[in-house]
Amino acid sequence: MLGAIAGDIIGSMREKRNHALYRLSKMTIRDDAAMQRERAHTKREDFDLFEGYNNFTDDTVMTLAVADAIMNHQPYGATIKAYGRRFPERGYGGRFQKWLKSDDMTPYNSYGNGSAMRVSPVAFAFDSLEEVLAEAKASAEVTHDHPQGIEGAQAVAAAVFMANKGESKETIREYLIETYEYPLQDTIEDIRPSYKFDATCEGSVPEAIIAFLDATDYEHTIRLAISLGGDADTQAAIAGAIAQAFYKKIPENIVTQTKVILGTGLWQLVEGFHETYGVVY
Repeated sequence: MLGAIAGDIIGSMREKRNHALYRLSKMTIRDDAAMQRERAHTKREDFDLFEGYNNFTDDTVMTLAVADAIMNHQPYGATIKAYGRRFPERGYGGRFQKWLKSDDMTPYNSYGNGSAMRVSPVAFAFDSLEEVLAEAKASAEVTHDHPQGIEGAQAVAAAVFMANKGESKETIREYLIETYEYPLQDTIEDIRPSYKFDATCEGSVPEAIIAFLDATDYEHTIRLAISLGGDADTQAAIAGAIAQAFYKKIPENIVTQTKVILGTGLWQLVEGFHETYGVVY
């Protein structure tokens, strides 16, 4: 799951710019020239991975929550809520924040990409694709019980599981197209020019998967996902999780920076999970 966490941290600063660009594009009166300049700045691969203000967001918090629930055999919903309350103000969506503050555990039919960005620990912890899909559904539906929310989690979990087991990119692509009807035939170069910020599973998960499919290594995966100019931290987390499983190697400088930003306590959880389930990075 380190691949997801590092992707989230690297994408944290870029996501803020991309969301601002999205809001600007929705304004009735706007400076189109300024918007085009900003688009040119955001839709690129040659950026500094760590810009000085990177931090972990809700993507990391929720990934850790799922890992903790698995390791300690605790319910997903209660653990997710506990972690969200422990780490407030990390960029949670409005409906999720209401759910966090409430004592009610009822899910709210979300189809946002929150179910997909937190699911990677499931794929490393269970031994068969059938188990992984069932656990992905269980981890998603405590909040994201809309069919698209569940499918997003299952698709990402399946991709991570298959990548970790040594399946080829084409096998992964074909499985996801056949099972979830995801449009994975295009490339990042095809998608990037017209792609806009989208925090739904349907509008962001396939693109994050394509970033992995197009890339040559872990860092390239992260750069491609962020270069879309969309929900950068979440798409980098999703793509990064699959890339870690596939390449089995995250550059040392990225690991080091991620460790510093997480701090000792959270890093121990990451290491403990990887050691328990034999995850390589």
